[in-house]
Amino acid sequence: MANHRAIMWAERTVEGGSEMPQYVFLCQDCKKEFTQILHIAEMEKGGVVCPQCGGNRVTQQVAAFSAVTSRKS
Repeated sequence: MANHRAIMWAERTVEGGSEMPQYVFLCQDCKKEFTQILHIAEMEKGGVVCPQCGGNRVTQQVAAFSAVTSRKS
C-alpha cells in the first residue's frame, strides 16, 4: 500500500523564505487529533509526540488542503 502523506501548507516560513508543511496526526493513546508544522526532513525522522498526553503512538491522517494561485482560471 502506498504511503499517503497528509500535508497542508502553513502560513509559517523558515529562514530563506520557504514555506513549511503542516501535518495532521491522531494520537492512538488519547484519541486527540492535532497538527504540527514540520520540515520535511523532521517528518521523515519520525518521533512525533502528542502535545495533549505526550504519547508517541501517533498516526498521520489524510487532510484536505487548498492552494491559492495568482492565475485566474
